[in-house]
Amino acid sequence: MPGKIRQYFRDKRGDARDSSGGGMVGKLLLIVVVLYLLIAMVMGMYWSSEPASFSVREHTRATANAMQREPVTGFATTATMIRIAETLLDKPGGYITNDIFPPGLWLDNVPNWEFGVLVQVRDLARAMRQDISRAQSQSSEDADLIIAEPQLHFDSDSWAIPSTESEYRRGITALKRYLDRLSNPEQSDAQFFARADSLNNWLADLETRLGSLSRTLGESVGKASISDTVADFDGQDPLDERAEGINVKTDWTKIDDVFYEARGSSWALLHIFRAIEVDFRKVLQDKNATASVKQIIIELEGAQGDMWSPVILNGSGFGIMANHSLTMAAYLSRANAAISDMRELLSRG
Repeated sequence: MPGKIRQYFRDKRGDARDSSGGGMVGKLLLIVVVLYLLIAMVMGMYWSSEPASFSVREHTRATANAMQREPVTGFATTATMIRIAETLLDKPGGYITNDIFPPGLWLDNVPNWEFGVLVQVRDLARAMRQDISRAQSQSSEDADLIIAEPQLHFDSDSWAIPSTESEYRRGITALKRYLDRLSNPEQSDAQFFARADSLNNWLADLETRLGSLSRTLGESVGKASISDTVADFDGQDPLDERAEGINVKTDWTKIDDVFYEARGSSWALLHIFRAIEVDFRKVLQDKNATASVKQIIIELEGAQGDMWSPVILNGSGFGIMANHSLTMAAYLSRANAAISDMRELLSRG
C-alpha cells in the first residue's frame, strides 16, 4: 500500500512537469509571435516611405562616367528609365506588390505607388520600342527593346517561379544593353530619334492616363456623370435638357489606392520629363515647347509635396477638412493641360 501511494505521488509530479513544460513552450511561441509582429510593424513603417526624387542630370552624368561614354541623345531618357525601374526593386523593402508575408502583406499604399510607377515605365518602354528607336514604320525594332518591353509587362503579382522581380530584372538588363549600344560609337544599330512625332505619340497615351487618374481622384467627393447626363437628354427640345445625372463616387476604401497610384505615376513622370528636357531639347526649342515642359515639371513637383497627414483625408470640396485627392487631381489636371498645349505645339509644322 505505501508503495502504491509513493507511485501515485511520483505520477502526479511527472504530470506537473509535463504540463509545466508544455506551458513554457506555449509562452515561448507567444513571445516569438509578438516579437515578430512588432518587428514587422516597424519594418512596415520604414518600407512605407516613398523614395526621394533624384537629379536626372547628375545621374546621367554619373552613369556616362561609369560607362566611360559620352551622353549621346537618348542617354538621359534611357538611363533615367533604368533608374526608375531599379528603384521599384531596390527601394526599402524591395518590390512589395507580390509579397505574401508580413509586413509586405499588410501594406496597401506602397503597392499602389509601385503600380503607378510601373504603368509609366511600361508606357515609355512601349513608346521606345514602337516609335522612338525607329526611323519609320517600316524600320526593324531594336533587339533589346523587343525583350525589355514585354518583360516589364510581366504579371506584377507573381511571387512563384518565375518571380516578378526576376522578370523585371531581365527587362532592365536588356535596357542596359540598349544603352551600351546606343552610346558606343563603334555600334550603329541602336538608335534614339528625338523627333516631335515620336514624342507626340507617347504624350497622347499619357494624356489619357492622366485624364483617367484626375477624374477618379476628383470623384472622391462624388459628382454627376457627364455621360449619363447626356444619355438622359433626348435632344428633341433643348428646354427639356436635364442637368442631373447618376452620382459617381470613388469608393471610400479605394481613395487612398487611387491617391498613391497617382503619387507613383507623378514621381516617375517627374524624372521622365526632366530627361525629355535633356534629350529632346532641340525639338522643344524649335517648336517653342520648352515652357510647356517646364510647366509640366513644376506641376509634377507639386504633386510630390511632403505628406504630413498619417491618412488620406477626404473632406468635402469646400469643407473644413482637407481633401488630398482633390489636391492631387488639381496638380495632375494642370500638368495634363500643359501636355495638351505641348502636343499642339509639337504638331505644328
